[in-house]
Amino acid sequence: MSDHIPMRVAVVGATGFQGGATARLLAERKHRVRTLSRKPEADRPELPGVSVASGDLGRYEDVRLLFEGATHAAVVMPLVYQAEKVMRYAQHIAKAAREAGVGRLVYNANTRVPDRSTNVVAFETRRLAETVLRESLAHSGVELVVVRPPVYLDNLFSPWNGPALVNEGVLAYPLPADIPAAWISHRDLAEAVYAALTVDGVAGRTFDIGGAQTLTGDELATAFGQGLGRAIRYVPLEPGIFEQSLAQILGTESAAGVSGIYHYMAAGLEPGLMAGDEGESAAALSLKPAPVDEWVTRQPWQMWSGELS
Repeated sequence: MSDHIPMRVAVVGATGFQGGATARLLAERKHRVRTLSRKPEADRPELPGVSVASGDLGRYEDVRLLFEGATHAAVVMPLVYQAEKVMRYAQHIAKAAREAGVGRLVYNANTRVPDRSTNVVAFETRRLAETVLRESLAHSGVELVVVRPPVYLDNLFSPWNGPALVNEGVLAYPLPADIPAAWISHRDLAEAVYAALTVDGVAGRTFDIGGAQTLTGDELATAFGQGLGRAIRYVPLEPGIFEQSLAQILGTESAAGVSGIYHYMAAGLEPGLMAGDEGESAAALSLKPAPVDEWVTRQPWQMWSGELS
């Protein structure tokens, strides 16, 4: 599929960080992008070149209008962890994609998903959405590609990490120091979704995408030190403390959902869950994610200089 033939893409979740990165990349490359948001216009992020309609994934007519005329779709679920609500969203998306005759839908699961069922809602609701999409789109003519990212470098360029990194040389994150993770940036995630939308021969596949390197906590700190030009020390944050801080931003329910991933990783039940896939996804999707130290050097860390963490 050629970049020179504009796609008409329905992006679900474009007012969030991950979906927003995807929508911006698509718009940069001159594709027509539409999304849906429940947020008041004043509270929406800037999305140049993206058409934003007011609406709710829980109302089928809103979703149908979003998908009307779309040739492709990129989907990431909002930070909702109620199984019935997630199922309804996925059903609406699948039905709208079928009725619109979408050629390919890429589902970003927002996280890696263990092979076996767990009691972690962040995993199981994303598994549920994937199952609904896969079953509902089977034999419909709508191709489905699934990407499952690990953890995001952009989480570390934030008010709760940036000042400590720049001023104190501390990288605190709720993963045990010995857990290997293929940290990926939002931009490289967007590149992966874009490739999944356009590359031939990947329909029906699931990719455990990731960054250029799989790093333990100490190795991540070393890479940040190289990018920042100073010594950085990794400090594993207790997931419960992380959850309390996150609740102030996302609310109790969403914070509990997100932090469930980190409680699971801290328990050591599947230590390799966030690791790389030995280049399989990068090869299939023709991806070249940036090394961590290179990503670090591109960020304007000076904005955090002198601020208290």
